[in-house]
Amino acid sequence: MEAAIPSPAIEAHLRPARSRVWRWLRRIVLALVALAIAYNAWLFVQVWWLREHNPGTTAFMQKGLARLQERNPKAQIQHRWVPYQQISVHLKRAVIAAEDQKFLDHDGFDWEEVEKAIARNQARGRVVRGASTISQQLAKNLFLSSQRNYLRKAQEAVITLMIEQTLEKRRILEIYLNVIEWGDGFYGAEAAARHYFGASAAGLDEEQAARLAAMIPNPRYFDRRRDSPYLARRTEDLRRYMPMIAVP
Repeated sequence: MEAAIPSPAIEAHLRPARSRVWRWLRRIVLALVALAIAYNAWLFVQVWWLREHNPGTTAFMQKGLARLQERNPKAQIQHRWVPYQQISVHLKRAVIAAEDQKFLDHDGFDWEEVEKAIARNQARGRVVRGASTISQQLAKNLFLSSQRNYLRKAQEAVITLMIEQTLEKRRILEIYLNVIEWGDGFYGAEAAARHYFGASAAGLDEEQAARLAAMIPNPRYFDRRRDSPYLARRTEDLRRYMPMIAVP
């Protein structure tokens, strides 16, 4: 049976409706594009502001505070900013060794590590290895969530480019060491040093610095399991790498 062909009258009636639909679709797309441009312009201003100003809080700190206050409405996070020169060089070396050994050389992305991560994750059929650089981690900590999806990763990439093009490596590392989570409610090197060792960030020795760096992938877990055999092994591994690491 042949398909019915719309009559000219019906076609003429449908044409204005289709035209209205396309106009609304174009408007929606243009509105979304405008919103995306405005949002990224706002992000760029925020990143530029970090050239001369220290962030008072971050997206991860706000989420951490909300989590703490679900259990105790009066809870507060522990965080104290310290300048770059008041952070132990051992911690700087340990963190670069642990998280991003090509930090001084890349433009925000370690493509070799990305390829290795993709191959390993495909072989396991799930995400078992990441390849985020310090700059990518900073982008996520400052502005985004810990959710894993393509939209968030795309936004992380854009912010990472902003960070790398706007801030010097020394400033990137300074902010990173001052804002990342290092335990349940503890953020930044100074709070971490005092929480775990009763010391200042400036006074951390090699072993203490290596242990803190080893905790970064899962700080709340290791805060509760400080005698973890893995943590001990990882700490010793990092101590061997640290003398070979250059810092900005």
